[in-house]
Amino acid sequence: MKIIAYGMRDDEMPYLEQWSKDNNIEVKAVKELLDENTVDLANGYDGAVVYQQKPYTAEVLDKLASFGIKSLSLRNVGVDNIDADAIKRDGIKVTNVPAYSPNAIAELTATQLMRLIRRTNTFDRKIANGDLRWAPDIADELDQMTVGVIATGRIGRKAINIYRGFGAKIVAYDIYHNPELEKEGIYVDTLDELYAKADVISLHSPATKENEHMLDNEAFSKMKDGVYILNPARGALIDTDALIRALDSGKVGAAALDVYEDEVGIFNTDFGSFDAIPDERLKNLLKRENVLVTPHIAFYTKTAAKNMTQFALTSNVNLISKGTDESEVKF
Repeated sequence: MKIIAYGMRDDEMPYLEQWSKDNNIEVKAVKELLDENTVDLANGYDGAVVYQQKPYTAEVLDKLASFGIKSLSLRNVGVDNIDADAIKRDGIKVTNVPAYSPNAIAELTATQLMRLIRRTNTFDRKIANGDLRWAPDIADELDQMTVGVIATGRIGRKAINIYRGFGAKIVAYDIYHNPELEKEGIYVDTLDELYAKADVISLHSPATKENEHMLDNEAFSKMKDGVYILNPARGALIDTDALIRALDSGKVGAAALDVYEDEVGIFNTDFGSFDAIPDERLKNLLKRENVLVTPHIAFYTKTAAKNMTQFALTSNVNLISKGTDESEVKF
């Protein structure tokens, strides 16, 4: 059995090598992502392990199938960039890693919220200029606030636990109610109700056609003035232009974004200088003291890197040898 692993980072390699040794399975590591230019490297392999940044087009998937590769294992959660029609037509089975580290995402989200509440970005800039005064940057306290959590899957529930640790009140919205949270009575019936109640909105939804630009002009208009927006989930959930307008008007008081709707080709790239960043909307956000942007690093912990790599490899072996795996995604 031979597996090819695309988009392998240096920090993932020790976990790949250890897994390969422990399981006595050959794994070819490729730094490049799977796309039209690299798909031919998969010829001769039994399965492919990949990482989501580029679309998995029909052309790429058809080519994999022509090589006899019917086992595709993602080292991430999202499958929204996969051509579902091609997957079904080619008979390719796909797995993901649905819970490589919910703690990692939830912890960064809470960290950024506390930075926003305590105005640390503002004080960092003031101190750098020799200004050690307090006023006018007085802070809020999370235990006096209501956090609205949208989507209560593994990550959303971890985030709720952290927010509760600070004493915050929680309201939540999800199409599918978690039984334990249901008993606690924290769910609201509509997003509009959550928008009206929440001082902080914490997004943990997947990206689907139905919730693309979930937070748009209309949604922002229904929120409290000065609301905090947290998005560690998917960039497509927020209409960036609408967010900028809401920040300009003060409707949104602050935002922490670990994702951005046009991040592909920008995040995880060194442009050498701020001015060289090729996205004016992103630079608009980066310049604001009340906006914290991180380049999709919420997942980026040692625990997550290990789990993403080794879980995906194990799932790929199961697809190849058994034709199924518990993490198989149905299209």
